[in-house]
Amino acid sequence: MPKFAANLTTLFTEFNFIDRFRAAAECGFTAVEYSFPYSYPKEQLAELLHTYSLRQVLQTLPAGDWEAGERGIACHPDRIGEFREGVELAIEYAVTLGCKQLSCLPGLTPQTCPITTRETLIGNLRYTASRLAIHGIRLLIEPVNLYDNPNFFLNKSAHGLAVIDEVDHENLSLLYDVYHMQMTEGNLSQTIAANLPRIGHIQIADVPGRNEPGTGEINFDYLFRYLDAIGYEGWIGCQYNPLHSSKEGLAWMIRYQLEPATR
Repeated sequence: MPKFAANLTTLFTEFNFIDRFRAAAECGFTAVEYSFPYSYPKEQLAELLHTYSLRQVLQTLPAGDWEAGERGIACHPDRIGEFREGVELAIEYAVTLGCKQLSCLPGLTPQTCPITTRETLIGNLRYTASRLAIHGIRLLIEPVNLYDNPNFFLNKSAHGLAVIDEVDHENLSLLYDVYHMQMTEGNLSQTIAANLPRIGHIQIADVPGRNEPGTGEINFDYLFRYLDAIGYEGWIGCQYNPLHSSKEGLAWMIRYQLEPATR
């Protein structure tokens, strides 16, 4: 059966962030993920995970000034030092929180030489994959669709996989976001099957709207059963925006006759 993790950045937003851990546990989740924990003391977050018997399966590397529209800085040649400082901060949090995967958003394409931009990303990923490997933490790279994020540096699964090939480090995998890839390229099940050994994590939301499964065009009933059939053993992050309350939005799990999460 698929293993579902509640994304606390998008789910249970009717509560403050600290209370979302309790809400996720009360709804049956045993695992969580979220984007940026860095404004909260890592010890406090570790205590919440312990209190509610939750496992943290993913967090995102610092990605610049999110409120100002930045979506990562890993491909920015003039911010290599800032990026690598963020890597060290993320490692501190991940070690304390027992998180074994960190996601990297490359960012919007800067107005610099395209070759330099790509070389910057490759160098930063190679550095980060090596640093994380020391701590037993896996690095993930995520392509994002251009409709929601114009000018994003990576926007197709093939782009992400080509970067992985160029980095050539065993500690780097793909974060396959079903929402972004349906928007960009479709052909979800075949793409996942063809690249399964290089996919470290999957996230879900329906299209259009980025709402819960069953609200759009994606056949999640087929997709979940297909993932089981091809042997996907990783977590599936529920990174969607509920149409109503988060608890009401979890009705899709019952409809598909899947448990909210398993260890």
